[in-house]
Parts: sequence; structure tokens; C-alpha cells
Amino acid sequence: MANWLITGVSSGFGLELARAALARGDTVVGTLRQRAQADSFEQLAPGRAHAVLLDVTRAADIEPAVQQALERAGRIDVLVNNAGYGLFGAVEEISDAEARQVMETNFFGALAVTRALLPHLRDQRSGHIFNISSVAGVIGFPGCGLYAASKFALEGVTEALATELTPFGVRVTIVEPGGFRTNFSGGSLRQAEQVLEAYAGTPSARTRNSIGRYNGHEPGDPGKAAAAIIAALEAPQAPLRLVLGADALDMVRRKIDGSLQLLAQWEAVSQGTAFAAQ
Repeated sequence: MANWLITGVSSGFGLELARAALARGDTVVGTLRQRAQADSFEQLAPGRAHAVLLDVTRAADIEPAVQQALERAGRIDVLVNNAGYGLFGAVEEISDAEARQVMETNFFGALAVTRALLPHLRDQRSGHIFNISSVAGVIGFPGCGLYAASKFALEGVTEALATELTPFGVRVTIVEPGGFRTNFSGGSLRQAEQVLEAYAGTPSARTRNSIGRYNGHEPGDPGKAAAAIIAALEAPQAPLRLVLGADALDMVRRKIDGSLQLLAQWEAVSQGTAFAAQ
């Protein structure tokens, strides 16, 4: 049996993953931002489901929350950095405050939780970290550039962590979902307050205008996503990247194929930048 720490278990991936882990007989410490949600979470499995109040953007609260999680569970074997949200709008439309807030939540929050738990994972020389990214952590879609930036940053640090933690027996996986029927495009959705007429009719405006209508029509089942993450946890060789959803798989393949074609097209220019042979 494993002990989990999952951030953001009020709904969506976090809640579904917590339910799946509890169904295995595991213990789950889940973070929530509202005290009113704590009792209902703990009733999922009394004695094995533990709620800890945490807003991951409040840096001073993270270390105490992680210590509380360790006290409640005894040890943590699996960390899932799930807390986050989507921000939509053209890059020019998004204010500095909006940009910094999405980075604080999606990147710096996950980074701080991870760093707070790392001494524990290193000492026990085991564990598995899952960082919930997005297909937007692979592709910078128009209309969600700052959300993509937060996930690109998360993927970069996670890829480095995977190698850094190998000597300590700690495994690391980046999860890259496509469209799943969560609150992402519903209650969790945030739009840039500024709307610039110059972008009307452009790809970024189409993304901004269509994302809300996508809510409830996403093809992905969050319960099956949770099962896929558990399959990665149980695998002898954990994947560095776990793409979830046929839509995400198709988009990532096209991105990789396009990148390979571009490399080949500009190969001579790339190789021609060295000093001339003496």
C-alpha cells in the first residue's frame, strides 16, 4: 500500500486520483483551499483520507502543510502536483498580475511543494513524483500562451528532476492530458480581463471564445486518467512522459513530426555555425 500527497483534491483529476488510490486501500493526504471541503474529503475513507488546508501560492504555508501531511500519513510515497488552472487570452491581453498568478500556482506552487518533500523522499530512497502538466506543456496554443508558459516551465524542471533523483530511487513522471471532463474549462477557467479589439477574429480570440463551450464535451474520462496514472506508478519502468487522451496523442505526434521536419530543413544552417577548421 502507498501513501499519497495530492494537491488540489476538491474536483477533477485530483479528486478522481484520490478516489482511485483510496479504492486500492492506499492512504491519501489531499490539499484543499477551503475548510468546508475538508470533511467531505475525509469521509471518502475515514482514517485513510486526510485533508490539509493549503493554497500553493502562499509560500510560507507550504513547508508546514507538507510536514502536516507527513505526520498524518507517517510517510509519503507518491506526490502528485495537481493544483492549477487555465488562463486564456492573447499574450498581449494578459496583465502582469494575471501572468504572475498563473505562474505562482501552476509552476512555483508545484516547485515549492516538491522541494519541501524532497528531503523525505531522498532519505527513504524511494517515491514517485507525478507533475500534472498538459498538452499545452508541449504545444504553445494561441490564446493560452501564459498557461502554456507555466506548463513548459513545469516540464523543464521536472525533466531535470527525473535525472537528479535517479540516484535516490525516486521516480518522476510528467502527465500531459488532452481534453478531460473536469472543471478546467468550467469553474476553474479564468479569462484575461483585458480584451483587445485588434485580436478579434484571430486564433487567440477563437480559443478564448470557444473554451467555455468545450466544458462538458471533452472526450476524456477523468476516472480512466486516474487509472492510467496508477498504471504508470505500478510499472517496472516509469515513463518520463505520460500523454493522456487520443486528442493529446495526435497533437503531440504532429508537434514532434513537425519539429523533426524543421530540423532536417535547417540542418545545414544549424551545422554551419562553428568556427572554420584551422
